[in-house]
Amino acid sequence: MLTHYSATMRRNKVDIITLGCSKNLVDSELLMRQFVANGYNVSHDPEKPEGEIVVINTCGFIGEAKEESVNMILEFAEARKQNKIRKLFVMGCLSERYLEELQTEIPEVDKFYGKFNWKLLISDLGKSYHNELSSDRIITTPTHYAYLKIAEGCNRTCSYCSIPIITGKYKSRSIKEICDEVKGLVNQGIKEFQLIAQDLTYYGLDLYKKYSIAELVREISDIRGVEWIRLHYAYPNHFPTDLLPVMRERVNVCKYLDIALQHSSDHMLQMMRRNIDKATTIDLLHKIREEVPEIHLRTTMMVGHPGETEEDFIDLLDFVKQMRFERLGGFVYSDEEGTYSNRNYSDDIEPEEKYKRLDELMAVQEGIAAEINETKVGKTLKVIIDREEPDFYAGRTEFDSPEVDPEVLINKENKLNISDFYPVTITGTQYFDLIGKINLT
Repeated sequence: MLTHYSATMRRNKVDIITLGCSKNLVDSELLMRQFVANGYNVSHDPEKPEGEIVVINTCGFIGEAKEESVNMILEFAEARKQNKIRKLFVMGCLSERYLEELQTEIPEVDKFYGKFNWKLLISDLGKSYHNELSSDRIITTPTHYAYLKIAEGCNRTCSYCSIPIITGKYKSRSIKEICDEVKGLVNQGIKEFQLIAQDLTYYGLDLYKKYSIAELVREISDIRGVEWIRLHYAYPNHFPTDLLPVMRERVNVCKYLDIALQHSSDHMLQMMRRNIDKATTIDLLHKIREEVPEIHLRTTMMVGHPGETEEDFIDLLDFVKQMRFERLGGFVYSDEEGTYSNRNYSDDIEPEEKYKRLDELMAVQEGIAAEINETKVGKTLKVIIDREEPDFYAGRTEFDSPEVDPEVLINKENKLNISDFYPVTITGTQYFDLIGKINLT
């Protein structure tokens, strides 16, 4: 939480606070560009807000995220009452989902916007929205990588998920529009692109009447200056296998795939409405690993979904041990209003049991990740340098996405440039991270 404010507000200064996922971050970056085009000075996630205007971009996905968003709004609403800021606006998923309730309960907010009508914020301030800059952003990540949102919405019907309620049907951006954005970002110095959508693998079906993610990745890969492309949030059902040769053959497509599986037991997959069974999932994972050697798979698993028995959970643990995912995150089921689960199931597992299962799952994965890390010792890997710390440089391999995956910690025997690539020999491990030294031979 932000607890300190500037003693005086700066006129024409806007502070934008982003909560939730990287897709929200892209929206904030687009909004920041519009503010700058209208003569405002903009800061993102400042430690000490000092602007006369604050915009909070909220998350409304699960209970904990909603609570964080509400608390942030309430904090700035109090600042608004005390005249520490002049204007407070709220946008994003939470206000898309609970617009009327928020308007009634937090009247200190000057105006609430949803996830898609935030462009009105500019005109409501008496300024002009610049359509010619609609794809331009103020990048808030380090200057060498950016998130690239290729679509909005989701057509899946998973039992627990509120995203389709919030965002609506899947809507792909055109390949041309995306590639034009990439070219512009490359000209700004961006080398690494994290492709994001609620479901990458569905990309293009609405526009081109066929799964088109492979074609999109090829087109981006051909753009001069694109060093790394990393793929986030694939879906296992109807996985477009023509993507695999692209990942294998293109050197600037990272051998990395984030594919959320959620569970393994057929009983749970059916209750979750995932439209896939365990055997098909295993076949797909084997095919991916066979066609893209050395690929690192990131997945997400859920525990505590209604109806999850002890046998289902043991099945999940055995599956994780068998498949040995290089990266795995876990979370507990959150009963969300309007979802299929909320309407049709009883949230029948106690919170203590949910978190006990999560702890056990992550303990299993911790051991797997440690063993996989040990296999990298002695290897020389291509590493991009993200930042400099007092005692080391921190970088990542193609197998590591920023913010969520391990880092490579490099001693400071040599002067390194942030955003440059170096060959790094792995000399050891430290928790989830790798230890390395520059290989100049």
